[in-house]
Amino acid sequence: MSTVNARQIERNDGVAEFIGQRRKTRKLLDIGCGRNKIPGAVGIDKVPLPGVDVIHDLNSYPYPFDDDSFDEIYAIHVIEHLDSIVRAMEEIHRLVKPDGRVIIVTPHYSDYMSWNDPTHKWHLSTYSFRYFREDYESSYYSKARFETEQIHIDMARLWRTLGFEHLMNFCLQHGSLRFLSKFWEGYLSLIVRAGAMRFVLRVIK
Repeated sequence: MSTVNARQIERNDGVAEFIGQRRKTRKLLDIGCGRNKIPGAVGIDKVPLPGVDVIHDLNSYPYPFDDDSFDEIYAIHVIEHLDSIVRAMEEIHRLVKPDGRVIIVTPHYSDYMSWNDPTHKWHLSTYSFRYFREDYESSYYSKARFETEQIHIDMARLWRTLGFEHLMNFCLQHGSLRFLSKFWEGYLSLIVRAGAMRFVLRVIK
């Protein structure tokens, strides 16, 4: 799934630095890498672009790797393009070692970029990956389990300057304040819009 422009924009918003801090001595898989594969990772994409190591349709399962093959998997502006997020997350769960990490970057549903691309099939919120928690009310529809370690949202420069981005990210990392980010997401987010979201998930096996 080639997502060149979106990936380049997101890398300029700090994801490259985040990746660089984590990738040392780890086996990485970059799903839907396009032309911008993470250095040192194995890149998989359905289009034979420069840098793609494995050509494979990401909606076709299983992917051509053994169980527990990777320490970390990156899906940067990819998950919203896939036919089934649940099935993709189950496959990612299969591929990552116990206690490995999954890093997902995807637009928040309030971001106009989420709606501009006609290949986007899903429009997500900061709550979307709670589905894979053991204590989620309907998690029995999938056996894949993840714990959310971090959620970070980007906002426009105005809201960043006014401190709103910092406030919402602070709330997202502190459960006792989650009601504030929930209020923003439910009632204010179409005015105070978010951009990309970054999730760091830990694989539970």
